[in-house]
Amino acid sequence: MKELGLKYGCNPNQKPSRIYMEEGELPIEVVNGRPGYINLLDALNSWQLVSELKQATGLPAAASFKHVSPAGAAVGLPLSDTLKKIYFVDDVKMELSPLACAYARARGADRMSSYGDFVALSDTCDAATATLLKREVSDGVIAPDYTPEAIEILKDKRKGTYNVIKIDPAYRPAPIERKQVFGITFEQGRNEIRLDDPTLFENIPTQNKTFTEEARRDLVIALITLKYTQSNSVCYVKDGQAIGIGAGQQSRIHCTRLAGQKADIWWLRQCPKVMALPFKEGIRRADRDNTIDLYIGDEADDVLREGAWQQFFTRQPEPLTREEKQQWIAQLRGVSLGSDAFFPFGDNVERAHKSGVEFIAQAGGSVRDDHVIMTADKYDIAMAFTGVRLFHH
Repeated sequence: MKELGLKYGCNPNQKPSRIYMEEGELPIEVVNGRPGYINLLDALNSWQLVSELKQATGLPAAASFKHVSPAGAAVGLPLSDTLKKIYFVDDVKMELSPLACAYARARGADRMSSYGDFVALSDTCDAATATLLKREVSDGVIAPDYTPEAIEILKDKRKGTYNVIKIDPAYRPAPIERKQVFGITFEQGRNEIRLDDPTLFENIPTQNKTFTEEARRDLVIALITLKYTQSNSVCYVKDGQAIGIGAGQQSRIHCTRLAGQKADIWWLRQCPKVMALPFKEGIRRADRDNTIDLYIGDEADDVLREGAWQQFFTRQPEPLTREEKQQWIAQLRGVSLGSDAFFPFGDNVERAHKSGVEFIAQAGGSVRDDHVIMTADKYDIAMAFTGVRLFHH
């Protein structure tokens, strides 16, 4: 098939809409559903991300995409009981495969941003992964293949309209890519840089030059994630998964703050007081996500005041105080951070340190590199200057 008609373009008024190949056949097959323009942008970008994660780590990988930026990305490491609970998969009776664990991590890290996402899987989607997918609000999934059981599970989602796309893992695009803007064609070589190259981490200007194997893995995950994130962007990673992605901000300082705030929320959800919230039986997953987000944040009164808490809880919870939040966040350690370009100010490092960052990979080359290095040394952070920019638009 050389051409696929779409529901519409970015917006319903943008018709006609299609994807097509100038030469050869499309590398995808729509197994179920009818994807739209943004669905396929998410599908093709997220597929590249998980393919590179699998190649770099040797582990199954998953990504949760929203409007051409990842909300989450992860590799298939086992889930602790705590992570199973905060990702809402602790009630699943079947054993979770490594791919299912990767999906649970990618979908669960930033559940607010992942609502209504498009999912990419590096490996054949199995029944366990499909079971987790079916429970979440999602627009579709792309994978190299699906087991028969997984197909049946996914075809039953969204009244039979769920988008299920199969992609040829052997497909390789042309080395030159083009796009049109305002009737003008842009052309450039594809960004084929390998981010698992160990030489990327050889230039370490900080006093602390020690990167653990886990930190190197997490920095590679961060950089690959950033390669497919709308610039400017910053990514916090811990234990094989992105825990905070700040995307598409004009200021990299704001990227760092946004990603750090998301990382803090991910960690606060593991606080015993949050995990013990007395939710009512039958509360919708989306409502539970939103309630937790409000409870952790600065608008907790919206769900704790009289007349409001009764909608969500069996009893009125005690507030999570500012001091309790600070004490819990102070326990977060071992976080790795990647930036899509250089850090212009030490403020980035200051903010990252507050969210447990101990390892940083950034391009370097700013006129303020000396101040950035000095700030990293202040907090004993190991920082590598990769010399690589990862702008994506």
